Amino acid sequence: QVQLVESGGGLVQAGGSLRLSCAASGRTFSSYAMGWFRQAPGKEREFVATISRTGGSTYYADSVKGRFTISRDNAKNTVYLQMNSLKPEDTAVYYCAKGAYSGISITEREYDYWGQGTQVTVSS
Repeated sequence: QVQLVESGGGLVQAGGSLRLSCAASGRTFSSYAMGWFRQAPGKEREFVATISRTGGSTYYADSVKGRFTISRDNAKNTVYLQMNSLKPEDTAVYYCAKGAYSGISITEREYDYWGQGTQVTVSS
């Protein structure tokens, strides 16, 4: 069983920054890809970013490319999402997820454990 706990969400003005963290339990963290997804009010959950098990490969949604950076520290069992130049349309609940495989994926069905989510609100 894997538990994922997100933190770092909050309220920020447009143009500001936040850093989300996701701490994972278990001894297999470094064996699997990790991802961040988000769900805005009234919308479907969408892919944000993913990182391979070693951190050597990353991939981003077009909407966040150049503004968000995903990273991981396997020694700390933690994955991060650095969010810069935030926009009101980034407002959502952000979820981290553990991949079922070692390689990156943008597909929800290829993630088998999910955190409870952390709220990010960007004011204009």
